[in-house]
Formats: sequence, structure tokens, C-alpha cells
Amino acid sequence: MNPHPLRLGALLAALVLAAGGGWWARAEASIHTYGRESFREVGNAFLLSGGSEGIVADGADLAAPDSSFIKFVNVTFWRNSESAESHTKMAHSTGLVQAILFEAADRDNIGGSAYGGQRSICCTPDLAKLEGCKQGEVIRRPSSDDPGWPVVVDTHFSANHLSVKLDDEEVHITKTGMYNLFFISCDPKLRGLAMSGKTIWRNPGGYLPGRMAPLMRFYVFMSLAYLLVMVVWFSNYIRFWRDILPIQNWITLVIALGLFEMTLWYFEYLNFNSSGVRPVGITTWVVTVGAIRKTISRLLILSISMGYGVVRPTLGGLTSKVLLLGLTYFLASELLDISENVGTINDISGKAKLFLVLPDAFLDAFLILWIFTSLSRTLEKLQARRSSVKLDIYRKFTNALAVSVIGSVVWIGYEVCKSHYIHGQ
Repeated sequence: MNPHPLRLGALLAALVLAAGGGWWARAEASIHTYGRESFREVGNAFLLSGGSEGIVADGADLAAPDSSFIKFVNVTFWRNSESAESHTKMAHSTGLVQAILFEAADRDNIGGSAYGGQRSICCTPDLAKLEGCKQGEVIRRPSSDDPGWPVVVDTHFSANHLSVKLDDEEVHITKTGMYNLFFISCDPKLRGLAMSGKTIWRNPGGYLPGRMAPLMRFYVFMSLAYLLVMVVWFSNYIRFWRDILPIQNWITLVIALGLFEMTLWYFEYLNFNSSGVRPVGITTWVVTVGAIRKTISRLLILSISMGYGVVRPTLGGLTSKVLLLGLTYFLASELLDISENVGTINDISGKAKLFLVLPDAFLDAFLILWIFTSLSRTLEKLQARRSSVKLDIYRKFTNALAVSVIGSVVWIGYEVCKSHYIHGQ
């Protein structure tokens, strides 16, 4: 007996959901806020990262309100009382902190090495003789493209004051690139230095960083795509409502969740672009809806691979195992997405990200293995029953899933290579 057309639709929709759920991770200008963050010792310098973002230069009038810039707002440096009390009330400059802003291509213009030894950020007596830098300051060589870059903003402590405020300067961006900001002190007496305040990074189109801006259009496209799928699916759902299978109700839910998620992502990015901040409430809702959708779509593919709704009426004793895997995957996906998106402007550190990515990747790999193992068994059952039509459908389903997984692996490899290339510039 030929399977009902709506059952074929269930398999095809599940395949679409597999691609939509993605076996790969999704690939931020904005406001960076610092709350008394401490400098760390790196070589002969004390350093604090202020951010790293892609900024587009539109080539328009720099005085225009939509020009690209990086602005310092209420940036204040704090030293400990021991450092402050080592100076008198009449002293003028009692400690230097420098803000260094540079484009990724000019990263080698910061720091230097004497006689091929270890690279230093701060100028040493030997480097002062070799390169003519000023001892006690960051080594800076002018960019070949623009002598004014890298940009260095000096801030001096005075007398025995505990804090000093950096002038609220605005640095205009005239070249498209990946920009890095560091706050550095070469004064050994400023050990324990901390900083508060914020910096505003703006692109011509708003506060969205360069690498995130295209995603706004992507989410519009995906919302329309999900809307189209929903229209087609519901028209068939209503047409064949007498023959609806339980699994098709879950597919309907996943399509609705996909549309809701893409719409929420668009409005989250729209708000981020206009305000420069990521509201915790909206972003939490988005990642939670996304985690639910990804979990259900993966469990649907696994269930169909086991033959549920086509070969077998229930999953039997496997139901509890499938649900346990689904719950575990949801928690891992939710934790990863929350750490990457909720209230986040900067990327999370490599070690922290690895700690969160590994469980998610392991569960995805386990799911893929279980899916293809189940598909193999289902194909054997269909061959034994000589259900040629269903067998043909499952073979096509298996091939499509294999192509999807291979494509995902290739994409992951491309992203890794691209990441290494960018960081190597």
C-alpha cells in the first residue's frame, strides 16, 4: 500500500527541519561596559582588553551623525592606595595609562623585540636605543597606510589621587577592518590597576558589529522562508486532517517555533542595532525558543529514523531514552546559547567556550550516530517486508541526511580555516 502524501510530507518536512535546525553552530558596533575590571600582567605590561569588532568605514563626512567611530565615555582608571601614597600631593605626572586602538593588519606595529629576543609591549632601555621609543611607554610604529594609526590616547595620574578620568574622545574610523582596543600601563607601580566606564563602537548603519550586520537580512529571509513552509504545510494539514499522524503535530509545532524564533532574532538584532545593548529578557526568550526548536527537530528526525509513524506505531521501550537525550541536549544547547548571546557583547573566552561547546558537539555527534544506526535497521525491516515505496522514501531520506551532515562538516572546516586566517592577519 502506498504511503499517504501527507506522510511523505512528514519525512520531507523533517528533512527541512534537520537543515533548519543545523548540525553546525551559528556564526557583534555596540556598547562595551567595564565595571572596575582589573588589568592583567602580560610580559612587561599591565593590560586590559577593551574589545574587538569589525567596523565599516562609509567614506562619508566624518562629522555626519551616521559616520563610524569609537568613543570613550566616562572611562576611569583606579589604582590602589599603596601606589597612590608613594607619590606626593605636589607631583605632576605619577602614572601613565595608554589606550591603544589599532586595525588587525597593524597588530605587529605594537611592541618590539631587542636582538631577536622575547617581544615586549613596553619600551625597554635596549629598545629605546634600537627603535627610538620612549622608555616606560607602549612601543608604537606608524601604519604604512595611515601614519596616524595606531591611535594612542594618554592618560596621566596626578599627585596622589586614586583615580583619573580619560577624556571623552571620539576616534573616527576611515578604513574598514577589524579593530582592537587595549588599555595598557608600563608603570610597575600601577600593579593592581582597574578600570570602569564604557566605549561606544558604531558602524554607519547602527551599533551592530560588522560581522553581525548581515544576519539581520538573513533573519528576514529565514522568517519569510518559514512563513512559506508554514503556508504549504498548513494547506496540506487541513486538506488531509482526517489522516494526521501524531508526529505531524510535532512537525507543525517545530515550523511555528522556527518562524517565531527567526522573528525574535530579527527584533533582537534591530534593538541591538538601535541601542547598542542586548536586553537580557528578549535574548533569553530567543535562545530558549531556539533550543526548544533544535531539540524537538532532532528528536523528530531520530524518531522517523526509527520508523515511528511509518514502520512502527510507538517507540516502545526507547521512549524514555529518547526523552532523556532530548532533555540533555536542550540543557547543553541552552547553556551554550545563553553564554554566547545573553547580555554578551564580547566573545566568551576560548577555554570557557570550549567547555560549553564540547558537550553540545558530543551530543550532536551521538545523535547523528544513533540516527544513521536506526535508519540502517529501519531499511533492513522495510527490505524484509518488501515495502518498496517506503524503502525508496527512506533511502532518499538517508541520502539527503548524509549530504546535510557532510555539508555541515565542510562548513565547519571552512569556518575554522577562516577563523585561523583572520587571527593570523
